[in-house]
Amino acid sequence: MKDLVEIRWHGRGGQGAKTAALLLGDAALAKGLYIQAFPEYGPERMGAPVASFNRISSKPILLHSGVTNPDIVVVLDPTLIESVNVTEGMNESGVLIVNTERAPKDVRSDCNIKSGIKVFTVDASKISIDCIGKEIPNTPMLGALIKATGILDFKEMFEDTKHKLEKKFKSKPEVIEGNLKAIERAYNEVRS
Repeated sequence: MKDLVEIRWHGRGGQGAKTAALLLGDAALAKGLYIQAFPEYGPERMGAPVASFNRISSKPILLHSGVTNPDIVVVLDPTLIESVNVTEGMNESGVLIVNTERAPKDVRSDCNIKSGIKVFTVDASKISIDCIGKEIPNTPMLGALIKATGILDFKEMFEDTKHKLEKKFKSKPEVIEGNLKAIERAYNEVRS
């Protein structure tokens, strides 16, 4: 991993972009890395475009601003590609991960990517419906992010996330189990 990795999450209010960034940040922190995990939104409501961010580093992070040149972009809602320039600021060695049933080559064309940006897709919406019972693609996209980038060890991230979910949903074991299945399934189904 390079000294500082910057990640931008694109989603809509209610899809869990903020929660995914926080879960990733917590997993990196548990590994002893320095992290930042924060959302950027105003008074938006359910369904409005939102962005969340991560910075992960082996050294203290002194930068305190939004992520404008992400190494990794995660898109929770593929309809955002039509209205938001999700690849804005990405460098040529960046990684784009999109929640869609479409193939990576189709997303590359949709986003007019001519550079070396690596594109990955996974149908996180279907996975979340199958495993959780509703369309909340954040945890499946977390699994896809780990597979596509190797930014963290999958087992370590999985265990840390499991502990966080057990704390938050201790009276809802089906929510814990569904999210863990969704993470694992997306990790195994992501396409490049």
